[in-house]
Amino acid sequence: MCAADFITQMDEVQLVFIHMGDFSSRLREERKRLGLSQEALAELGGVKLNAQSNYETGKRAPDSDYLTRVAAHGVDVAFLFSGQRMLAGRGAPANDEQQPAATGDTVMRVVTREEAALLDNYEAADERGRAAARSVLDALAQPKRANG
Repeated sequence: MCAADFITQMDEVQLVFIHMGDFSSRLREERKRLGLSQEALAELGGVKLNAQSNYETGKRAPDSDYLTRVAAHGVDVAFLFSGQRMLAGRGAPANDEQQPAATGDTVMRVVTREEAALLDNYEAADERGRAAARSVLDALAQPKRANG
């Protein structure tokens, strides 16, 4: 390896460490948003409390298995890496710039199997069926919105 290649690799390593601080603070923010203790998130992620603490202080980086597990429990993994929220409807709302501007815009969010089945049915319906579903759901949501 020549000196220039070594310096380039060291620059890349330094960038990872610089961004790791942002990642670790965002992980802590996500844990708090979900109302979880370090111990609880560690358990959901399949790691020990010490590992969770190291992730949140930037001493270690989690692997993809951990990220997959915590994402299944509502952690916005895109936010951990980018600082931009992708999940809406769980804990804190997504950033304003991530909200759909018009029908057809894509919003990523973790959903239950029941919610996924409803979305599948909606997608399978024709436009008339979709309009009817929207009307029914809007009407059903009105009492909930009024009561807070």
